[in-house]
Amino acid sequence: MAHIFSVSELTTAIKEVLEVQFPFVWVRGQVSNMARPGSGHIYFTLKDEQASIRVVWFKGSQGFSRKDGLSLAESLEDGQEVLCAGRIGVYPPRGTYQLIAELVQEQGLGDLFLAFEALKKKLAELGYFDPEHKKPIPYHPEKIAVITAPHGAAIQDFLRIAQDLGLGSEIRIYPSLVQGDQAPKEIVRAINLANAHNWAEVLVLIRGGGSLEDLWAFNTEEVAKAIFESNIPVLTGIGHEIDTTIADLVADKRAATPSHTAQLLWPERKVLAQDLDEQEIRLHNALRKFFVHKETILQQMHKALTWLSPEKQVQRTEERFEHMRERLEQAWVGFVRRQEDRLGLLEKGLKTVFGPDYWQVRAQMLSTYEMQLKGGIQKIMTGCEARLDLVEERLSGLDPLKPLARGYSLVEIEKTGKYLRRKQEVEPGDKLGIRLLEGSIRAEVVKDKEGENDHEENKLGRF
Repeated sequence: MAHIFSVSELTTAIKEVLEVQFPFVWVRGQVSNMARPGSGHIYFTLKDEQASIRVVWFKGSQGFSRKDGLSLAESLEDGQEVLCAGRIGVYPPRGTYQLIAELVQEQGLGDLFLAFEALKKKLAELGYFDPEHKKPIPYHPEKIAVITAPHGAAIQDFLRIAQDLGLGSEIRIYPSLVQGDQAPKEIVRAINLANAHNWAEVLVLIRGGGSLEDLWAFNTEEVAKAIFESNIPVLTGIGHEIDTTIADLVADKRAATPSHTAQLLWPERKVLAQDLDEQEIRLHNALRKFFVHKETILQQMHKALTWLSPEKQVQRTEERFEHMRERLEQAWVGFVRRQEDRLGLLEKGLKTVFGPDYWQVRAQMLSTYEMQLKGGIQKIMTGCEARLDLVEERLSGLDPLKPLARGYSLVEIEKTGKYLRRKQEVEPGDKLGIRLLEGSIRAEVVKDKEGENDHEENKLGRF
């Protein structure tokens, strides 16, 4: 569902958007419908060929716009072409927006404004305004270089405040024109000279208030370049608070006025006195905490030393010994009781398992096993005897000496140790051993006289 605004809510929302989006603008147009009420404020309409906008110029801001030493507010009239600088505001009772002017200048100065904006854009693209290039301004510096007109009101205000706040700081003035065609060159020369001396901790560039034309020396590219390239941090205090120059944008820090630069450099003495009191209080508290801490450590060390003394150690050892003795006695009594209980359970179990009935059953089983064992052994012995007779019979048949009883003999070739089976296995001269049933005979193989086949012939002899 869409939100339904009240008139106040909608007007407030529009006011916030406009004031945030347009915090400071320059507007060129023609003055019309000008009104000067008794309050001193000036109300008029700024218009061109196609549009118009209401402008309010409050009395407090009118002194900053001057022409030939006179306030422009005094000579402002309908039909005059002007250039207004300020912020957009919304007037809720009427539901209208308006320009709240901070500065009003004649139209002829519009060309300077356009040149200002062009240079500002160029330097911004070159990074002259980037925060990372800004050098910190030292706090309470002891050596300060000031570039300004030596006889102007700005330096007098600066020195007056420095005398009250500076506390012995040393100031060097680098005189320079701050207005006119030659001013930019002299400002650049003074900046370069201060950097060449390399003496100061901070470089202060100051000038009193004036019109846009009067301050134009600080809106030149050569001055901006010298400030940007300065090795010494640069603090500017040019014109009034609403006057913002290119030099202010390039500088490491900007003060609202020349007097404000001195206030930024040195703290007020009452601030220093307050800081001193605070430091004294912090020191007192730190000392108190330090002694409390040390006292706590001392007490802990005393307690630790008391705890570690030989007497305490012996006492703690005796206490531990007594405690261990009591635990051992309790453990022993408990162990004995547990063993007695276990033994009783085992005894009861044995009596239950191994009673008279148990042994009677076991005796019957033993008698049965004995009879079975005897029968089995007898059966095994009978079988073994039968197998033994069979083996004996087989061994008797394989006895090589059995055939000797029937008139056979065994002939052994002595050189090979083998029994003679065929006559081709021997030659004449081979020794033979002939084994009989009783005894043995040695023989030698000879060739018969007629040259026939070899045969064996016994020679007398006995082994």
